[in-house]
Amino acid sequence: MVQSVTYHRETKSVPFQGKTIVLESLTPVLSPKEKEKRKKEIERCLYEVFSKYRKAVDNPA
Repeated sequence: MVQSVTYHRETKSVPFQGKTIVLESLTPVLSPKEKEKRKKEIERCLYEVFSKYRKAVDNPA
């Protein structure tokens, strides 16, 4: 089953080099359970990346 994801849209117009640029940010609207699940997955992936580089610093070639 495919779930449709809804997004919260935040739009901001900012001047840049004499022109107006429109910035748009889309954030998925998730249930608290899904937010926590995604947060833990991101933390796990970041831990793997940082621990790999930490090992490289601790044990230089």
